[in-house]
Order: sequence, then C-alpha cells, then structure tokens
Amino acid sequence: MTRLMNDPKRFAVEAVEGFAAANPQHLLAVPGGVVRSSASPSGEVAVVLGGGSGHYPAFAGWVGQGMAHGAVCGNVFASPSASQVRSVVRAADNGGGVLLGFGNYAGDVLHFGQAAEQLRAEGVDVRIITVTDDVASGPADEPELRRGIAGDLMVFKVAGAAAARGDSLDAVEAVTRRANARTRTLGLAFGGCTLPGADGPLFDVPEGLVAVGLGIHGEPGISEAPLGTADDLADLLVEGVLAEEPERGDGYGGRVAVLLNGLGATKYEELFVVYRRVAERLAEHGLDVVSPEVGEHVTSLDMAGLSLTVMFCDDELVELWTAPVDTPAVRRHLSPAGDRTPREISAAEVEDPVVPGVPASREAAAAVLEGLRRALAVARESENELGDLDAVAGDGDHGQGMVLGTAGAVETAQEVTSAGAGVRTTLLRSAAAWSDSAGGTSGALWGAALAAAAGALDDGEAVSPQRAAEALERARDAVLRLGGAQPGDKTMLDAFVPFVAAVREGVDRDGDLPAAWRAGADAAADGAAATSEMAARTGRARAHGNRSIGHPDPGAVSFARLVEAALRTTIPDTTQEDR
Repeated sequence: MTRLMNDPKRFAVEAVEGFAAANPQHLLAVPGGVVRSSASPSGEVAVVLGGGSGHYPAFAGWVGQGMAHGAVCGNVFASPSASQVRSVVRAADNGGGVLLGFGNYAGDVLHFGQAAEQLRAEGVDVRIITVTDDVASGPADEPELRRGIAGDLMVFKVAGAAAARGDSLDAVEAVTRRANARTRTLGLAFGGCTLPGADGPLFDVPEGLVAVGLGIHGEPGISEAPLGTADDLADLLVEGVLAEEPERGDGYGGRVAVLLNGLGATKYEELFVVYRRVAERLAEHGLDVVSPEVGEHVTSLDMAGLSLTVMFCDDELVELWTAPVDTPAVRRHLSPAGDRTPREISAAEVEDPVVPGVPASREAAAAVLEGLRRALAVARESENELGDLDAVAGDGDHGQGMVLGTAGAVETAQEVTSAGAGVRTTLLRSAAAWSDSAGGTSGALWGAALAAAAGALDDGEAVSPQRAAEALERARDAVLRLGGAQPGDKTMLDAFVPFVAAVREGVDRDGDLPAAWRAGADAAADGAAATSEMAARTGRARAHGNRSIGHPDPGAVSFARLVEAALRTTIPDTTQEDR
C-alpha cells in the first residue's frame, strides 16, 4: 500500500512536482502536467498523452525525444480536466498540429474530447487516438468497447517516433491508428491495489486463484483461473493475445513487438521467469520478437500482477518501435544529431492572454455574461429540484453540478469581458471554467457545447442571426459526438435538439433571432417534459432506466430552463406579451 504521502488529496500533484524536479534534463512541470524541457523543431507534430496518475511511468515518464512532447496528469485513476489538457497542449504545441492519446475510458474520452473541441475552436488542429488493446474488456468485433492498458506504451511509442521523423499530422494519426489496431494485451492480477489514504485494497483475489482480465484503475478481473506455475500463467497470456493474431501476409510476416509489464508489486525477477516461457511459446508459433520490453511501464499503484502485450508489426511499425527514444522511463540510443537545445517555457505559452474584441463582439460578450448570470440564478433556484430528479436513477448531484458550472462560467466571463474580450473568447473561457467547476458528465458536455459554439463566432465581428444559429448547431453536434447519446435516450439532447431545430427554422424563415429563440425555448420545454415517459438508455441512469419513467430527465429540464433564462436577458424581449 501507499505509505509515503502528506495529504492524500495532493498525492498526485506532489508526485508530479517531485518527478519533474528529479528529471530536469527531460521535462518541465506546467499547469496540468509536464512537457519536454528541450525544444522540438518548429512544425513538428506534438504528441500529448495523458490520463490519471497512479500508473508510473505512464504517462509523464514517456515525455522526451522520440516519444511524447507532453503528458497531462490527472488525480489518481481520474481523468484530467479539459483545462489541464489545454494547458499542456498549449505548452507542447510546435505549430504542426497535436495528437492527443489516452486509454479508452469514459472520463478521459469526455474531458480530452472537450479539450479538443476547445482547441479546434482556437485554431489548433487536434486529432484523438484512444487505445483499445485489452482483449478481456470487449469482443474483437467491437474494439470501441475495449479499454486501453499496457498497449499504451507501444501505440504512443509509434506515434512519437513518427512525429520525430517529421511525418505530417495526417500520417502520424494514420500510423498510430494502425499500431492500435494491431496491439493486443491480456492482464492477470494476484491482488488489488490500495489508493493513497485508503485502509485496504480495492479487491482481493482468493488464495490459489488469479484474476484474469484486470483493469489498471483498480478494477478486478473479468474471471478467475487457478494460479498454477509461472509457465502456466505465461501460456495463458500467450494464448490470450495470439487468439487474435492476424493472417500473415499483406505486410505482416510474423514480426512482433512484445511487452511483459509489471503492475506495481510483482518483482522484476518474477517477470523474467515468466518472459522466459513467453519467448519460448512465441518462438513455437514462428514469431520473430523485435526489441522486447520487460519491466514496469503501465502500473496500477501497488497492484500485484502482470500483463502481456503484443503488437503485430509490418515493416513501418518495426521501424517506429525500434527508433531512438530518450525519456525518463524508455531509452534507446539517440544519434549524435539529437536536438539538445535548452528550452524555457514562458508564461505566454501556458496562459492565454485576452485580445480585445471589436465593439460589436464585446457587446455580444456582455450579453453572454448577462445570460450566464441569469442562468446561474435559475440554477440556484432549481438546485434541489434538479437534485431530486437526478436521485431517481442517478446520484443526485445534477443540481449542484449546474450551480457549480454556471458559477464558474460567470466568474470567468466577468474577468475576460472586463479585459475587453469578444464573444468568441468569452465563450471559450467560460466553457473551460464550466467544465472545471462542475466536473462530471454535465460539466464536460456543457463545456464542450460552449466551446463548439465559440468556434462559429469571431472576436472581430458582430454576431448575425445566421451565425448564432450555426453556433448552436455546432454546440449540439459537439454534445452528440462526445456524449454518445441520441434523442430519445432521455438526456439533455431531448431538449437540445428540438431547441436548435426551432431556432434554425425561425432564423432561416425571417432572420428574427429573438422570435426564433422564443420558439426554440418552447420546443426545449416541450422536449424536456416529454422525457417523463422515456426510460433512460445511456449514462449512469441506464442501469435503472425504467425507474425514471414518470420523471423528466434533469439534464433536459435544466437545459430548457437555462435557455429560457437566456431568452429573457440576452436578446430583446419582444414576445413576452404573447406568452
């Protein structure tokens, strides 16, 4: 268990601070994580990795020449926030676009996805790769259901090497996706890990058994098997990953990259005993092992266990896997030409100073601020009611999350509008503040919506009705992409989608944004009310979907109330006499 700590809540932060202090030749600490301490060529694709802490050397240990340009470090086993991702990307960006890489976990998908939406709205070309190597967590024909575990090392090593040789962002993305598609991992555990400050492990494995198909966030295995000998476990691992070996030919001739990974408490000598048998079995299958790695690369605090990863390589993947690399945790020979130019990070590279907008855009920004203030008032009035609705089939925190999110957005919007920000900057900053302040799913989705809306606007011009409708459509599309839900699933989309449709119809018909927004607010209210008769089909409430029948969805209700509040304050109220 973890014994050396101060405040458990600051364990991850202090670990990153100490890690950066111990490795100044490789990296610098920045808000949200670490970046390289040596300069990268201008125009080079920046590979930025990340996820929760507790997996050292993943992810900060992979920052350096030939691999990652930056790593975003969340709390233990928790996704970093979107603003942390943006901070690290801003410090790592070389002007050639950014590849964001992380394991396929819901929190990471939401927060990295939200950050990507915000960065794209700022003009940064961002691509996302989610690693899906865990064969135990989903069927082979549905790789999108699989988790990312120790295969992260191989996939991201390929990405970093492709960036280092000067590939374009399109090419780096393509070869990284191919690496992920050809990487398979199976893990075993003998006991669970203990979170900092906790009294005991997250799970126990019965004596004489081994958990098969473990996760790296303290999840137990999918099944259990007899413990057996080291050779027995090696056979189990090899059979598990080779069950999905592709047919040989068409670029794959039996060359494989191999990682035998320790999870935190399994001794290196034990790993070598197991690898001896792994190497024998791979040779029996006629496989040629290229530059194997044995050791701790993706851990889970003090979990006792190990995993086997195999990447089925073509010639290019072999080249990239074996390419020079120099990070705190992964090192292979660098040529004398390796760039060692010292680098300093200025405040401007991490912070995002406000550039004043033109008067018309500042006026729109002021309207956004006033709308957010009214939204905060409505959220406070509705906090208990929304919490009660959420408690029917959720955890009861939706009202609190909406208050925290709108309050954070208001505070930030006040700051940036006081500095002269236009509407685009105001929405972008408010989006990040909402997400950081609220956390959870609603925080990520509202933050993504505001950021996507900002992408349709400009600090250098007024907001036309057509541009406003486009901004709303982008916001809707961002929520559809990130949330994975559709209308009818009993979510905020049941109010959001009809709202946007009505606004677009009204604007296209006569260009009257206030009247169109009025129609949209009515459609949102009707859509929220209709969710009473729906069963939840996505999110946390899905497991208790029928229980929520007869109650409207809290996310849809809060959405409808907030757009109604915006109508009353941000645009001329020309229709109240008709209500």
